[in-house]
Amino acid sequence: MLLPTECFPAIRRLYAYCLCCVSRFFAPAYGIPEDPVTGSAHCCLGPYWMKKLNKNELTAFQASERGGFLKVRVEKDRVFISGKAVFCAELKD
Repeated sequence: MLLPTECFPAIRRLYAYCLCCVSRFFAPAYGIPEDPVTGSAHCCLGPYWMKKLNKNELTAFQASERGGFLKVRVEKDRVFISGKAVFCAELKD
């Protein structure tokens, strides 16, 4: 993962939180310039970092403008994600 130069000072400060990974998510083709905190992306990042770090519980940070911490736990073929959430939309029939 490559990060912009201006992110490095912030990431150094974040190491105090014992982070396992720092991520960002962009999908401009779908109208998402940058997703603040992406649970679905961490469903893929969790198993990847679990194998690399030999840990099934991870602490992650998504380094968007809003930013957010996630706890990611991998159990067999399931990924459990927890953290603070923001209500964004509601679907009505």
